[in-house]
Amino acid sequence: MKSFLKILFAAIFVWMVFITIRTSMQESLIAALPAYGKSPWAMATLYDAYCGFITFFVWVAYKETAWLPRVAWFVLIMCLGNIAMSAYVLIELFRLRPEDGVECLLKRRAA
Repeated sequence: MKSFLKILFAAIFVWMVFITIRTSMQESLIAALPAYGKSPWAMATLYDAYCGFITFFVWVAYKETAWLPRVAWFVLIMCLGNIAMSAYVLIELFRLRPEDGVECLLKRRAA
């Protein structure tokens, strides 16, 4: 299961970085904002994404015991979205010891 999760989150990370770079080379985010903001579905999707980012961050804040990593991950998640989220999960997966089960991924880090 850990190997599957590593592959899954690595694929998400690589795909999101690729899509972000490719899209940025086609059109600037700043140039796209006026048209983007006019679409109700685009705005609903954006709100949905940020609610998901906040939900994920609640788990990160639970896992991290110090304030500096919490703040840093909050900024990264809000700015990079799924790129930061997949990176966080990958880091946590690689921190697991070989004898740790996947359930250890969800547990709070020891203070």
